[in-house]
Amino acid sequence: MGKPALDLSKLTADEKLALIDDLWRSLSSEDLSLSSELRDELDRRLDRLDLEGPIGVPWEDVRAEMTTDEP
Repeated sequence: MGKPALDLSKLTADEKLALIDDLWRSLSSEDLSLSSELRDELDRRLDRLDLEGPIGVPWEDVRAEMTTDEP
């Protein structure tokens, strides 16, 4: 494998992020195929979400905990 046509080391962080975005958007759903096991797991999780509703900690609570001075 030869040297890539694009020298990534010369790109700024913003240029690299734009390139990542361009690459991601260039993928089609056919490019992102799931194994049957992964699809089954995702379906199981969606079923659980439908049954139980969303669970977790709101971002505001997480951020508040991260920014407090208390140990």
